[in-house]
Amino acid sequence: MKKSLALAVITATLLSACATQQFSVSGNAGGSAKMEDSQTFFLSGIGQTNTVDAAKVCGGAAKVRAIEVQAAPLDNLFSIITFGIYTPRTAKVYCN
Repeated sequence: MKKSLALAVITATLLSACATQQFSVSGNAGGSAKMEDSQTFFLSGIGQTNTVDAAKVCGGAAKVRAIEVQAAPLDNLFSIITFGIYTPRTAKVYCN
């Protein structure tokens, strides 16, 4: 019974939709990301911030194409397993 419940939770998590916020600066986030970083949040990120210096990653503000933050399936799995105590997000920076 416990194995089937665990399998159902994992399957539902992997099939669940991802939440993505994308900020386009000078184009869409196509191609591969220059930087991809897993950011740590607790209690669903209430009152917490995490900063990425996209200009530093791309070598100047004019070279930043887009910034994206998403809750990937693996991020959702960790959030479900810990009952929302640990809620990671994945940040990506795309450069021209």
